[in-house]
Amino acid sequence: MRNKQVTIGFFAGLVAGALAAILFAPQSGAETRKKIADTSGDIKDAVKDGVLAFIEKLQKGVDEEVNRQDIPQLPRMNQDII
Repeated sequence: MRNKQVTIGFFAGLVAGALAAILFAPQSGAETRKKIADTSGDIKDAVKDGVLAFIEKLQKGVDEEVNRQDIPQLPRMNQDII
């Protein structure tokens, strides 16, 4: 639980710092909006990659547990869900 909180805090600080740097930089409004759009796209991609990695890890864990349990109904149920 502690590692999760540290990780969330780190990324929240990273995002806040990036936004502060963009907003306080001496640039025109158009340049600032473009930077915000680029940064938000990068953040979206990072979150998407993280979620996909989590889903893959979760699926691997489920598959390993199904194989470990050796119950014939579980693999069929697992495939039905997907």
